[in-house]
Amino acid sequence: MKHRLKYLILCIFLSTTGFISLAQSPIIFDSDNTQKYIGKQVSVFQDSTGTLNFEEVAQKPDLFKKSQNDVPNLGITESNNWVRFNVKNQSSSDKIIINLAAPSIDKATLYVLHANNKVDSSSVYINTPIKNRTYKHQFLLFDAALQPSEEVVCFLKIKSYKQILAPITLENPQSILNEISKTDTLAGIYFGIMLAMLLYNLFIYFSVRDSSYLVYVNYIFWVTLTQAALLGYSNRFSWGESIWLSPYLITISGALVGIATGSFSKSFLRTTTYLPKINLFINLIIGADVLAIILIIAGFPIISYNIVNAAAALGSIIILFAAYKVTLKNYKPAKFFLIAWSVFLLSVVLFVLKDYGILPYNFITVHSLQLGSAIEVFLLSIALADRINILKKEKEISQAEALHAANENARIIREQNIILEAKVQERTVELSVTNVELHNAMIDLKEAEAHLIESEKMASLGLLTAGIAHEINNPINFVTSNIKPLRRDVDQLLESINWLQEICCSDLSIEQKQQQIEEHKDEIDFDYLKLEIDQLLNGIKEGASRTEEIVKGLRVFSRLDEDDLKKADMNEGLNSTLTIVNNLLTNKITLQKVYGEIPLIECYPGKLNQVFLNIITNAIFAVKQKFKEEPGGNIIITSNYRDNRVFIKIQDNGTGMDEKTRKKIFEPFFTTKDVGEGTGLGMSIAYNTIRKHHGEISVNSTPGVGSEFIIELPLNLE
Repeated sequence: MKHRLKYLILCIFLSTTGFISLAQSPIIFDSDNTQKYIGKQVSVFQDSTGTLNFEEVAQKPDLFKKSQNDVPNLGITESNNWVRFNVKNQSSSDKIIINLAAPSIDKATLYVLHANNKVDSSSVYINTPIKNRTYKHQFLLFDAALQPSEEVVCFLKIKSYKQILAPITLENPQSILNEISKTDTLAGIYFGIMLAMLLYNLFIYFSVRDSSYLVYVNYIFWVTLTQAALLGYSNRFSWGESIWLSPYLITISGALVGIATGSFSKSFLRTTTYLPKINLFINLIIGADVLAIILIIAGFPIISYNIVNAAAALGSIIILFAAYKVTLKNYKPAKFFLIAWSVFLLSVVLFVLKDYGILPYNFITVHSLQLGSAIEVFLLSIALADRINILKKEKEISQAEALHAANENARIIREQNIILEAKVQERTVELSVTNVELHNAMIDLKEAEAHLIESEKMASLGLLTAGIAHEINNPINFVTSNIKPLRRDVDQLLESINWLQEICCSDLSIEQKQQQIEEHKDEIDFDYLKLEIDQLLNGIKEGASRTEEIVKGLRVFSRLDEDDLKKADMNEGLNSTLTIVNNLLTNKITLQKVYGEIPLIECYPGKLNQVFLNIITNAIFAVKQKFKEEPGGNIIITSNYRDNRVFIKIQDNGTGMDEKTRKKIFEPFFTTKDVGEGTGLGMSIAYNTIRKHHGEISVNSTPGVGSEFIIELPLNLE
């Protein structure tokens, strides 16, 4: 109902304004029609809003402006473009074919408004398959049904994101057939030439294996594909049913031509060698073409199309300038390239001037690109062939120079061999002397290393001896101090026993003997004597037990009878080590033992105890350096087990280390102690011992806060 209402309004408007007044004088179509392009007889309107429909446009004839060119140039725009013209049929045929010979237009719709207010419409899209079109051709062809002597008003609605040229002609079936046949014939000749040149250069590439030919074949391919897209043959024979690729193929192939052109120019003109700065500009042009492809994929076709055109214009000038500069360097193939590229640019200029109405829209200007590219391809093939001759000559010259250089080198080598033999003999004697010196130096180095290691062992032995002496001295002193009073008490008991023997053998009565014995017990304070003897014996026993424990700890620490791998308890090893260094702790340093339940590990126990000794003594040294004789020092020893590995952590609150010292702590001969206080091998030996056990040792330290050594050991060395 709404559609009918629109047509009713249109009919009322036409009846009041007059049908003929809708357009300028009609275009007469007769049987002998020789009318070519009708651009100067049409009016044009660009709907920038893109919202006006046919009914609204038909009611506003004042929107249209008369075209001044045979082929209207509508530019690059997102607007809906309307072309309006009157046609009067003076022929005997009732069918006129409206030919819009612009295959690159994305969409075109023809509206034919008859005198009886009837409207016929038909549309052709760029991606409409050729098989589904009324005429199996890439041109946008519309049937207009006009009775003889009938006059109609035609509206063409054109939409495209590319440059829009509207070459419109009125044809009859016979003339359109001739036009199509002529177009296809010329295109066939052009594509035949391009295909022949492509196969020819591809054959030469496989013959000479010169990569320049492969780059050139790539260039010919994309030039041919671009021309096929411009002429509409790609949609006709290849991608006509692709909704996305059909409208964008011209831009994409144009960008790929730009990339191929830049690559070929760089390869052929050797711009990397001759013109490095211009080579950079060519790379930028190639980058712009790559950007254009990305933009069209991202959905910005107009921006992409403009970038391709700008890159092509700027790139053509840069490449022409590069060819001119290389020609000045007497590189002969560049002359052919300069001529070929000049011919092609001339054809491009003709084509562009035609687009902007400066030159007429005729056979030469329409097909200038095909003609120019064909001539260019032919001339560049000659240039490449000439390049092969130049390369052949260069190769011959290079071979001659190489032969001369080889002969010269042979002469020089013969002369140098004599000198070299004398030098070798002289050098051999020097090397022999040097080897003897190095051998002696190595012996001295090994002796020094052995001496230092022995010094470290002696230092550890001294610490071990001092610790043992201190630990054993206390219980031994306890035993020796109890022996003298015990001997006195025993002598007194022995005297009492002798006295009892005399009393027993006397003639005194039992009561008298008992009385004298009680008096004697009171005299020697027998009860206190028993208590004192018991205490002295317990003290001796305690001293002996303590001595036994120390000896046992020493045996655990040294493991002198265990040179092979053993299963050992690390908590036991830590305790034995603490026994050795107990005398260094004094009562100013607090020791905390946080032992976890850990399994036995396969190891060399004595070597690991040596590691514990080195780290703990260093911790004690750091604490004493910080606190001197004041209390506050603290050492925490922790052990735990997780993930099949035993972890031992020895932490102190001593002076700590800076980052530089921490990184060097495990290096041989590095020490922070004064001269004579350490060899610098203790931590190096500890590091190597842990690595030998397939474990890890790490250190965390902060100056003024303290240090923390973390030892990680596997359960089994395998």
